[in-house]
Amino acid sequence: MTGAALTRRPGVRFLLSHPAHVIALGFGSGLSPVAPGTVGTLWAWVAFLVLSPVLSAAAWGVVIAIGIAVGAWACCVAARHLEAADPGAIVWDEVVAFWLVLWIAMPLGFAGQLSAFVLFRLFDTIKAGPVGWADRLVKWQPGERPGWRHGLGILFDDLVAAAMTLLVMAVVARVVSAG
Repeated sequence: MTGAALTRRPGVRFLLSHPAHVIALGFGSGLSPVAPGTVGTLWAWVAFLVLSPVLSAAAWGVVIAIGIAVGAWACCVAARHLEAADPGAIVWDEVVAFWLVLWIAMPLGFAGQLSAFVLFRLFDTIKAGPVGWADRLVKWQPGERPGWRHGLGILFDDLVAAAMTLLVMAVVARVVSAG
């Protein structure tokens, strides 16, 4: 298992070969040949908007908690099968982390949601500060057998990116409201 970039892109056959792959690859959004993390985050945004009329805030909390637990397993299995520590096609980490952002920050108009999207993608992409630390913390090392710790590691940096997004949004809202 290496941290190197995946030399082959998984396809529909890989996606459908195991339930963990369907989840880890964001129900197919991770198959995008361009910017799969961004596509996965867009999928999360749309899914959140579609499901919000039927899910209460408490139900969203349960969905996100289950999404983190099941996602750790799914990301671990998919990464093991792709033979990479954190393949770009695995986007469940973006999905569940962006759901967390929207769940905590809503209600927001389109501009607020777009700002959350841009901030989250920025933090997740550049991995500066705490996000970079979280990304390095639980990476697979050569010779290790991948396990739950590594599956959680795939999710962890995105959850920290979500926290950073929420922090920036809260500070901006505070400054704006202070006038």
